[in-house]
Amino acid sequence: MSEQKERMLRGELYRDNDPVLVAERRHCQRLVDEFNATRSGEDEERQRILTELLGGIGAGSWIMPRLQCDYGYLIRLGDNSFINYDAILMDCAPITIGNDVSIGPRAQLLTALHPIEDHELRRQRWETAAPITIGDNAWLGGGVIVCPGVTIGANTVVGAGSVVTRDLPERVLAAGNPCRVIRNL
Repeated sequence: MSEQKERMLRGELYRDNDPVLVAERRHCQRLVDEFNATRSGEDEERQRILTELLGGIGAGSWIMPRLQCDYGYLIRLGDNSFINYDAILMDCAPITIGNDVSIGPRAQLLTALHPIEDHELRRQRWETAAPITIGDNAWLGGGVIVCPGVTIGANTVVGAGSVVTRDLPERVLAAGNPCRVIRNL
């Protein structure tokens, strides 16, 4: 394992131009391209590709094409969960999706972070990443963006188009930009 990959996995500053990380992203992209090229009704082929691509996919879970991700192996999807069309799962850190989760079309789960105050580090292309966790039976509406380091509690519903910048507790309805709790469920 390269030093930069170790740094990425520890959540430290790293450079994504590391040859090991570049090779892993290319391997991931080949699998994503295969998945996205499947035709309607090729469910077994889609599952075969997802099993090879992802760090884990639970029984009864499925993803609709188009899917985009960086590494694949940092994504774990629980049982009976669904990700709709055009998902972007930027998995520079772990993305853990629980059981019975529904994620609407064009959702984005973004783990990557870039230096805000240190302009020189940003210019040199250093970055970090923070994990995203989505609890069991959560529902994310279409176009939801989940920012790095966010945890969404079990049984929480996030309204369409929301930008989730901080953790959401269990059993709430939340929406907006930035996303905020509207009421308990």
